[in-house]
Amino acid sequence: MDNIVYSSRMIYGKAAIIVGLLLFIGLGAQDSELKIGDPAPEFALPDQDEVIHRLSDYQGRRVLVYFYPKDDTPGCTKEACGLRDAFNEYQEADIVILGISYDTPESHRDFREKHSLPFTLLSDTEKEVAALYGTKGLYPLAIRRSFLVDREGHVVKIIEDVDVTSHSQDVLKAFREAESLP
Repeated sequence: MDNIVYSSRMIYGKAAIIVGLLLFIGLGAQDSELKIGDPAPEFALPDQDEVIHRLSDYQGRRVLVYFYPKDDTPGCTKEACGLRDAFNEYQEADIVILGISYDTPESHRDFREKHSLPFTLLSDTEKEVAALYGTKGLYPLAIRRSFLVDREGHVVKIIEDVDVTSHSQDVLKAFREAESLP
């Protein structure tokens, strides 16, 4: 009897590990219903200073809405620091950067200060905006995905396979291609 219990625990344990890994890498993500040309879903989220930002606040400007898993983790830090390092290029192209994760405003504030991030980080603790954008996975972290929004509020590009090392330049290139920026 003890062998049967032990065997079933091993099977369930291995199955749990496999399911966890699949969810962690994003296979549990909801498919984004958003398509290029669709209006970007409106939202209202607090930033690192608990000031509410709405996507409509940026009407008339280009916006990078990027979802990332967690503050101050290696991949997320590399991605954010790349955006920080290219921030002047974003300003010259009139592109607003809005990073969104499930972290709290306080966590965002610490992350921004630690890495001197000059852009806004928004807190989606209820995971409602992630659901609207199709980045809410079954795992308790947002799926890393970026949405490029034009001046009229429409999605012009969705980057699903984000490379954290080149993301900042990939976004600038995609905006240039989508809107013929200089």
